[in-house]
Amino acid sequence: MPRGAWGKFISRFSVYDLVVIGLIATLGIAAKNVVGPLAHLVTVPLGIPGGALAGGFYMLWLVLARAYTGKRGSPSLAALVQAIIVLATGSFGSHGAVTLATYTLPGLACDAVMLLYRKDGEGKLLWCSLGGMAANVTGSVAANAAFFRLPALALALMATTAAFSGAAGGAIACGVADKLSKLTGR
Repeated sequence: MPRGAWGKFISRFSVYDLVVIGLIATLGIAAKNVVGPLAHLVTVPLGIPGGALAGGFYMLWLVLARAYTGKRGSPSLAALVQAIIVLATGSFGSHGAVTLATYTLPGLACDAVMLLYRKDGEGKLLWCSLGGMAANVTGSVAANAAFFRLPALALALMATTAAFSGAAGGAIACGVADKLSKLTGR
């Protein structure tokens, strides 16, 4: 029998779910190493952090975890796994202990917005887009608070960019989850 809050939380996931969430989280970190520098080519001249634009792609993985498994808590767990990987490896995007907050907060935001999401329900595209939007705006604002401290106008531009980028990433995740579900029969 699981004990405590963590035991109750983790026992809701099958081994398959946990492996999929781990793989999705790992793919997200690997992709970040490629996409991040490319996004900086566009965003640095504009004076906004690259994560706001590329964040839609980063947060796609959190939405994919929820959309594919259909389980609440999947984005938070994927975000936590990403934070642990980044902390353990010191890879791209590591900022020490603050990494734990800047990586997990988007997962929590995605979970909160996608509470009513059902894998077989109506409005999947809408919920996935909103989940990606919430995750990316939260991640961008958290990174701003922790590192950048942009002035209000730049922060508004960054949040708007993050919202559109996150919504696009969520929409892509919805399509990918549908294709994966058909492919795997889940």
